[in-house]
Amino acid sequence: MDTLMLSRLQFAAATLFHFIFVPLTLGLSILTAYMQTRYVSTGNELYKRMAKYWGKLFLINFALGIVTGITLEFQFGTNWSRYSAYVGDVFGPLLAIEASVAFFLESTMIGAWVFGWNRLPKKLHLATIWLAAIAANISALWIILANGFMQNPMGHTFRNGRAELDNFLTLVSNPFGWSQYVHVLSGAFLLSGFFVMGICAWHLLRKNEVEFYTRSFKIGAVFAFIFSVLAVVNGHFHGNLVANIQPAKLAAMESHWETQKNAPLYLLVIPDAANERNSVQALPIPSGLSILAHSDPNAEVKGLLDIPREDRPPVGITFWSFRLMVLLGCLFPLLSLYGLWRLGKLQQSRTYLKIMTLAIPLPYLAIEAGWTVAEVGRQPWIVNGIMRTKDAVSPIDPGQVLVTLIAFVVVYTLLGLTDIYLLAKYAKKGPAH
Repeated sequence: MDTLMLSRLQFAAATLFHFIFVPLTLGLSILTAYMQTRYVSTGNELYKRMAKYWGKLFLINFALGIVTGITLEFQFGTNWSRYSAYVGDVFGPLLAIEASVAFFLESTMIGAWVFGWNRLPKKLHLATIWLAAIAANISALWIILANGFMQNPMGHTFRNGRAELDNFLTLVSNPFGWSQYVHVLSGAFLLSGFFVMGICAWHLLRKNEVEFYTRSFKIGAVFAFIFSVLAVVNGHFHGNLVANIQPAKLAAMESHWETQKNAPLYLLVIPDAANERNSVQALPIPSGLSILAHSDPNAEVKGLLDIPREDRPPVGITFWSFRLMVLLGCLFPLLSLYGLWRLGKLQQSRTYLKIMTLAIPLPYLAIEAGWTVAEVGRQPWIVNGIMRTKDAVSPIDPGQVLVTLIAFVVVYTLLGLTDIYLLAKYAKKGPAH
């Protein structure tokens, strides 16, 4: 493999590994802050125990996630130096703000929260976890806005042979970036809700701390249901943006080959990209794709055959990743709603509790599939319509990239296994008295 492919694999591995940690950090920080708020407002010691228990799992995940995030950003200088040279004036300020403002505030407040129990006044201590949670989610905003520029470049001008920042307000008000941000947060929050429900289900099957885990389950289920519904709704509107800004991505997501008005949505499709067609195409919903893409049954949807081959994203991986995300996205509201319905009889719902324990990894799969759609579906562009990925890679020897790729995979695998081990260990241990 050449330098380009190896660098793409390395960045993909780093991104997918990093995003194992990020969504749980975002959602669990808010849930922990909410639980501590209940403790401060009611004086009920049960909520204090909840904040400490779930907060410990949040801290484990946060600490291990930091390492993967730092090394991810280094790759813009090591593997993608031409990209950094060409658009760094636009892309760089967003990452700088994330690191110098949001991340430092988050880290400082987490330290104050960890060591502030019984040292700070209750309300001041509560403020530290809320500030940490808000900073964590604002940190994600700057990263997503940077990615939003790559998906829908705005706020720049071309000068001196490179893209330079022209309008910061336009850059940070990018509608594609904000839509992505809502979608990412929705996914992160529903993942955290399922994480809480899954652990609670495991303990309720064993009749451990029934009141503690039933109340925690309720909080997680409400959180998961609200944001699973929001993810579906926002996903539809984000699809409209994709259709208008990245028609090639939409066509790959649906394996849609021929440009047509009143485009149907086929429920059963198997792509055959090599022959520029679908080997299976059945169960059409009349005008369904036109409605989904443009909210208009008469709208024209551009097909892959009207897009030059060199500008088409990989169809297979984009199509199947999108299908996995949508399938799981439809399942999450049902599972969380059923849990709320059976809340008073959870211990008698043993089959459901077993399902929820096994369902913990499903939101991770959905989120990783979503990022695959977003990034692979943008190809062959690293910045949509401005710079191709092949023009962005550093001029380095493939052997160097291969060594670092192997090292990344080994280290990240160890970090991932460590995270799973520690989360499982302390989750099973239960809350302190």
